[in-house]
Amino acid sequence: MKKISIAIDGPAGAGKSTISKKVAKKLNINYIDTGAMYRAVTLKMLNKKIDLSDKENIIQVLKNTKISYKNNHIYLDDELVDNKIRTNEVSNSVSYIAKIKEVRDILVEMQRRISKNTSVIMDGRDIGSNVLPNADYKFFVTASVEERGRRRYLELKEKGINVELNDIIEKIKTRDKIDSTRAIAPLKKCKDAIVIDTTNKTIDECIDEILSYIVERR
Repeated sequence: MKKISIAIDGPAGAGKSTISKKVAKKLNINYIDTGAMYRAVTLKMLNKKIDLSDKENIIQVLKNTKISYKNNHIYLDDELVDNKIRTNEVSNSVSYIAKIKEVRDILVEMQRRISKNTSVIMDGRDIGSNVLPNADYKFFVTASVEERGRRRYLELKEKGINVELNDIIEKIKTRDKIDSTRAIAPLKKCKDAIVIDTTNKTIDECIDEILSYIVERR
């Protein structure tokens, strides 16, 4: 199989990461969770108790930060942080980090370097529109805000975290607004992206749908 690039965009809780990981495995290509990179930066800032409005301090800390992937696991300064970046605190704060232009510039350059030498599937908010505008395949994975809220609610409850479903839905709406209206690389569907609505579909159904487009075009 020749080198390919696949861009997966969409809002929080739509199933992008789960779907992308499984597609990567089926195609035997590298999966890069770009959202996890922003979460890792957010985690570091929170751990250091840095004010998320202190842009200059955030940029300086990021310049001395190492983010890497090994076997589809993300490492922050050589520490495995797969679970630590998925806390509610990080989820509620990551949009404030992601809207900083200099942060995006640094991380996007990392992402583009990775895609130059290997087949990749990347997911995020602006992969098809900004990070990999010339990707071979572009998909926009979405779901209703109620369904995304329900999924997040069940995920947190399973971890023993006491939350209210309505609160989760409102926070997702807020995050959607921030992601969609930020000045730098906002969340949007590319004109040439194929929409995959996961609201009433299983993960396997979504994966099969994406793979059908890739096989068809190849």
